[in-house]
Amino acid sequence: QVRLVESGGGLVQPGGSLRLSCAASGNIFRSNTMAWYRQTPGKERELVASMTNGGTTTYADSVKGRFTISRDNAKNTVSLQMNNLKPEDTANYYCNVWVSYYGAHFWGQGTQVTVSS
Repeated sequence: QVRLVESGGGLVQPGGSLRLSCAASGNIFRSNTMAWYRQTPGKERELVASMTNGGTTTYADSVKGRFTISRDNAKNTVSLQMNNLKPEDTANYYCNVWVSYYGAHFWGQGTQVTVSS
């Protein structure tokens, strides 16, 4: 059906930058929302940023002004540019797409981001 593959995680020092990318294969149709979530052990998965196919964005308060989500509708890709990273940004980051045609969310396998000196 729909498969999401993330890339770009890793280890970075506080204040550094990383860019996460996600490619969707399969038919996600035109009406969808692509997003990034993150999760740390013992905590619920939380929304980091989302972007509709029309370009409307949503950000968690904790990342506003530091993270930027973007997408390429023609290529079915979504990216997350993360600047001024903080230790509290350390988490497993998951790509997500909500496809209204299916009425379902689809998830990537996750990519680890570690912010540490």
